[in-house]
Amino acid sequence: MTATVRLDGELEETLNKLSIVLNKKKSEIIREAISFYAKNVEKDKKSRILRAIEKTKHIDEKEYKYFEGALNDGI
Repeated sequence: MTATVRLDGELEETLNKLSIVLNKKKSEIIREAISFYAKNVEKDKKSRILRAIEKTKHIDEKEYKYFEGALNDGI
């Protein structure tokens, strides 16, 4: 798939510098950046779920054990 990306001058300069420093094509840097961003979004979602569970575990121990079991099963 081909995608067109419009960058402002500052981002274009940053991408050009990264391309030179890392000795990688600009398209490769963009693909890696998207992949990195997607992974961090998933990590953030899991962190928010874990924090919510932590808040509720003291309120209802039975529900906490259920969620803990689900997490151990690999949500």
